[in-house]
Amino acid sequence: MPSRLSPEDQQRVEQYLSAPQHQVQRQPFRPWRLLLVVIGLVIGLGILSRLLAGLVL
Repeated sequence: MPSRLSPEDQQRVEQYLSAPQHQVQRQPFRPWRLLLVVIGLVIGLGILSRLLAGLVL
């Protein structure tokens, strides 16, 4: 797909994106870790709600 930018603007965009502050190394996405965190939070909040319900009732 051709760029709709002028060559000068495209060069500025490429220079901006190649700057060191825009070259962040990211860890690979781990869906199983995210799933474990979500399940842990749901269980933890469930336990907390049962404890609070026991204090109120």
